[in-house]
Amino acid sequence: MTRPARSPGDAATATVRVVLADDQPAVRAGLALILGGAPGVDVVGEAADGDEAVRLCRELRPDVAVLDVRMPHRDGISATRAIVTDGLADVLVLTTFDLDEYVFGALRAGAAGFLLKDTDADGLVTAVRTVARGDGFIAPAVTRRLIAAFAATAPGASADTRAALGTLTPREQDVLACLGLGLSNQQIADRLVLAESTTKTHVSRILAKLDLRSRVQAAILAQELGLPTPPQP
Repeated sequence: MTRPARSPGDAATATVRVVLADDQPAVRAGLALILGGAPGVDVVGEAADGDEAVRLCRELRPDVAVLDVRMPHRDGISATRAIVTDGLADVLVLTTFDLDEYVFGALRAGAAGFLLKDTDADGLVTAVRTVARGDGFIAPAVTRRLIAAFAATAPGASADTRAALGTLTPREQDVLACLGLGLSNQQIADRLVLAESTTKTHVSRILAKLDLRSRVQAAILAQELGLPTPPQP
């Protein structure tokens, strides 16, 4: 199930509601302090493990769930899968390591973004806001490296997925190729000379047609398929 993206107007005015999950109280308190102090961000719940994170998301329906990957009882991968499958929130994964198996698992489970724990306060707030407005977010230092590494370890696009690719319009295929470059909705809109709202509509249709859970999964698929890059305007 894919959550509907906010319109640009909504993103500019609405408060981003966040659930945090980390088993280390000091880390969780620090994240809450940073996000709770940012304009337009409200931390509505905190969890110490994956089970509690899923329960809070089901109860509170936040815009974004910020999850550590390594937690007791239910890890971040399993929690991500449950939250995304039921459309409870978009998920931003936090990890200490930039290319570990946990991150790959979380992205396969449908996480909308991934951030290193050593990211500064501004980077954390930016990542949460980016995910909330419907853009995927991967730590800038490893965006293309992560997508390429994930694609190299993935089993490859299934025959059904390749067949579904034929249902995309030429413009949707261009948008998918841009997702493979790690571009945001606004960057895609600029490159393809579209309105950002039109780009969001294309992304939503691509995810639905290809039965994908997140734009990050779409980016990985674009890499696997080797889609040609649309030219600059």
